[in-house]
Amino acid sequence: MLSRLFAPKVKVSAHCDLPCGVYDPAQARIEAESVKAVQEKMQGNDDAHFQARATVIKEQRAELAKHHVSVLWSDYFKPPHFEKYPELHQLVNDTLKALSTAKGSTDPATGQKALDYIAQVDKIFWETKKA
Repeated sequence: MLSRLFAPKVKVSAHCDLPCGVYDPAQARIEAESVKAVQEKMQGNDDAHFQARATVIKEQRAELAKHHVSVLWSDYFKPPHFEKYPELHQLVNDTLKALSTAKGSTDPATGQKALDYIAQVDKIFWETKKA
C-alpha cells in the first residue's frame, strides 16, 4: 500500500542532464588545437627541458579533449541520435583513439587527424541541435 502511495504518478524524461547549452564540441576542438600547436612547436626545438614541458602540456590537453568527447558521448548523445547516426559510436571511438595517438606523438599529423574526427562529431552535434 505504501509503495502505491509513493509511486510516481507521471513518468517524465529529459534529453539532457542539464540544459543543452552546456555541451559543445568546441571544447574538445580547442584542446585538440592546442595538442597540434604543441606538436608543431616541438618539431622546431631540440631543448630537452622544452621537450619535457611540451610533452606534459600536450598530454594534458589531449586528455582534456578526450574528456570532452566522452562527455558528449555519454551525457549529450541519446538513443535517437544513435539511431539517426548509426556511425556515431564508431566515430566517437575513432576520435578517442586518434586523441590517444596524438597524446603519445610529436607528429602534428596525428593532432590534425584528431581534429578531423572532432570536426565530424561537431557536424553531427550541430545537426542534432537543429532537430
